[in-house]
Order: sequence, then structure tokens, then C-alpha cells
Amino acid sequence: MTTPPPALLIAGHGTRDDAGAEAFRDFVRELGARHPELPVAGGFIELSPPPLGDAVTELVERGVRRFAAVPLMLVSAGHAKGDIPAALAREKERHPGISYTYGRPLGPHPALLSVLERRLDEALGTEGRTPGDRADVTVLLVGRGSTDPDANAEVHKAARLLWEGRGYAGVETAFVSLAAPDVPSGLDRCVKLGARKIVVLPYFLFTGILPDRVRQQTEGWAAAHPEVEVRSADVIGPERELLDLVMERYEEALKGDLRMNCDSCVYRIALPGFEDKVGMPQQPHFHPDDDGHHHGHGHHDHGHHHGAHSHAH
Repeated sequence: MTTPPPALLIAGHGTRDDAGAEAFRDFVRELGARHPELPVAGGFIELSPPPLGDAVTELVERGVRRFAAVPLMLVSAGHAKGDIPAALAREKERHPGISYTYGRPLGPHPALLSVLERRLDEALGTEGRTPGDRADVTVLLVGRGSTDPDANAEVHKAARLLWEGRGYAGVETAFVSLAAPDVPSGLDRCVKLGARKIVVLPYFLFTGILPDRVRQQTEGWAAAHPEVEVRSADVIGPERELLDLVMERYEEALKGDLRMNCDSCVYRIALPGFEDKVGMPQQPHFHPDDDGHHHGHGHHDHGHHHGAHSHAH
């Protein structure tokens, strides 16, 4: 009998929102249907069934011994950094003989940024079609919010990458819980920066209590500020890009060489406006003290980092 490939175990955050939990379960089923050659299961850390442990048990009962676990989360906060690894360690004690590797969180991958861009276009309708239209639009990207500053910084990184090369007036950041600025303060900030048309974009995978709260707070603020045009965009949702990205994280976890975040690197990915940099050969910096050979090659700003970058792969 041939050894089956390592199973894909999808770890979700959990939500008190039935529709949100069902969206996750649907997504796991869809992944399984798209990859019949792979054992696929998913579970939650908290709040909604099935728990992650049940998903592991289900796979073990199907004869699985090796797993690659992928967190279905946009940023690496306490859940991705602590709760999931702890849950996996517990499962290892419960099921002697299993082994697992652990993949990276999903964001801010270019594929997700293009879905976010699509959500903005949908919210703007016919008014977002030309570069001139976009120049009037300020985006407020709203993350879940965390007590972990690194996780909050990841939302800022996504906002910056969404802004680069796409022509919006600006992409500001706010959080729906645990971190400042909250949604109303984020909207106030957009206005202070001169915004007249704002699209509030939830940085969430699926529908749920928190994305609903973002929309309610946005509508409440908009009602009190009739002079500003405010629209709400939809969550990312179970798009093809998200299904493909989970598989990319699965493959990457199996290869086991997770070093540097290259997803949003201009030398690897064609980011809007920077397409010419992909695959560009990297030169070391020539320090004036090195034998006095100084060649002006116009690459001064990125020698070290990307010299190391190519070797990390």
C-alpha cells in the first residue's frame, strides 16, 4: 500500500456567528473536493464546532500519520503563535506516532490583495473605474485587532501593500477590537487627512460577528457625518485565490524551509507599478572602504537584504 500524502489540517479561529462557522466548514469541504488525493479536515481553536482535536481524530481514524497544519488566519497573533502549536502538541500526546509540520498565516499575500482590490471595486461600482476615480478614494482597512503589536503591524503592512501602485488617495488602518484606532477614530483620521469618499474594507476572511460590527460602526459614523461619502466593502470570502493560497501554504509547510516572508517581495512578485523588478539580478553594496572600487550601479538601496534573499531559497 502506498503511503498517503501528509494530510492537510486547517486550523480556524472560531466564531460565535453560525454563518461564519459554516463558511469555514464549507471552505474545508470545498478544499477536500478540489483535492480528492489529499485527506483534508478542519477545526476550530475555540467558540465553534468542530474543535481542532476532533479534526485530528477524524484524520487519524482514516489512517493518517503525517499532517501539515495551516492556520486559516490572516495574521499571526496569539492563536497562530501559541494556541495552535499548543493544541497540536496536545494531539501528538493523544495520538502517539503522528507527526506534523506547521504552515504560515495567509496574509498579506498578493493573491489576497487582489481580492481586496476587487472588493473595493465592487463597493465603488462604476465610480471606481478610472485612475482619477481612485485618486478620490481613501480606504480604511479594518483588522481584527490584537494585544500583540506584531499582529497589528501586519495589518499595517497589508494596508501599505494595498496602497502601493493602485492609485487610492490613501489606505488607513483601524481595528475592531483590542487595538487603537477603533473604526470611528479611524474614520475621523481619514477626514483629518482630507478624505471625502471613504471605503471601509474589512480585513477578514469570512462573515462573522466582528465584520458585522465593523459595518454597524461604519453606518453609525456615516449617519453622523452626512458630508462624507462612506461605503462598506465585503469580506474576502471563499474565493479561488484563498483556496489556492491554502494549498501553497500546505506545500510550503511540507518543504519545511520557511525562512523569509517573500510573498510581497518586489523581486519575486509583480506588484502593481513595480513589475520590472521581478527577477532583477542583485548586486552587493560596494562599501567605499572595499579596495576603493566603487561602481555606481543604481542598486544602492537593496543589496544586502536581497543578496541574502536569493540564498534563502
